[in-house]
Amino acid sequence: MSTRRIGVLLAQLGTPDAPTPQALRPYLKQFLSDMRVIDYSPFVWQPILRGIILNTRPRRSARLYQRIWMEEGSPLLVYSKQQAAGVQARLGAEYRVIVGMRYGNPSIGDAMAQLESDGIDRIVVVPMYPQFSCTTTASIYDAVYQAAAGRRCPLFHERKRFVPTLRFVEPFHDHPGYVAAMRDHLKERLSQLAHTPDKFVITFHGIPQRYIDTGDPYRKQCEHSAYLLAQAMGWREDDWLMCFQSRFGPEKWLEPYTDKTLEALANRGVTRPLVFSPGFVTDCLETLDELGNEGRHQFADGGGDPENYVLAPCLNAYPGWLDVLAQLIQTNALGWDSST
Repeated sequence: MSTRRIGVLLAQLGTPDAPTPQALRPYLKQFLSDMRVIDYSPFVWQPILRGIILNTRPRRSARLYQRIWMEEGSPLLVYSKQQAAGVQARLGAEYRVIVGMRYGNPSIGDAMAQLESDGIDRIVVVPMYPQFSCTTTASIYDAVYQAAAGRRCPLFHERKRFVPTLRFVEPFHDHPGYVAAMRDHLKERLSQLAHTPDKFVITFHGIPQRYIDTGDPYRKQCEHSAYLLAQAMGWREDDWLMCFQSRFGPEKWLEPYTDKTLEALANRGVTRPLVFSPGFVTDCLETLDELGNEGRHQFADGGGDPENYVLAPCLNAYPGWLDVLAQLIQTNALGWDSST
């Protein structure tokens, strides 16, 4: 039996250290400087980012984070730690499970350094995005490779002597376990409601349409996930709809837009919507505030009763989801894990 532990990196998008403008500025600078996210030429984009956006957006973003901040800290980090603890308990001492953020802290670089200092040279990386996008999954690949190899920039020769062996869990948008976990999670939530929703709104984070036009498979994978969830829930075609949130900037993003969809629900005769976002497995600003607070206001602005608006939480530390996550990791550790 091997005594070498297997490292597991649960790689998340990221979060600021505090809900303040001072903490948001470096976080947003790192996030919005990632050319996987915004691919404009740095010569064009960086003056806009540094001269305008970073002087205005941190204050607004801080106010939004303040509305969702928990006593223990950022919801994304709190729930991510719960996920890591639950997966660690399921995998046992042969594994070392750690959280790393693409932007902010604890960073992917720090997480990889911690695993290396623990003497771990085999790592399973789990990008915590069910659907692949160049803006998320590929950016995780970049950060992990950079941290593993020590790459700084193309002008420098790399002198790092040790590079761990890496395995990446592939996007799981159509994995039966992921679909079943969402089904069971939603059914449990529905059993707690006094009234059955009359429309299920399935929303995913948007990306520019141009990214799809140039090869990103994200929309197809979102559509497939939504279809599989609807099938698992037994929804009829007119029971649910799909849309995309969080558009930013002047470009055309994936449509239909979630905010416009929510505003139009009441005029379509919808009185009791339930909103759920399968693209996030962990609650964060885009779910708790954008869908929970702003979404409720958008439904009300369109004539709906905000008291009848329901946001279903993400999978977070739902036991069935943690079971699936542990199984995905063990599958990718075949040949390393003594139990497989």
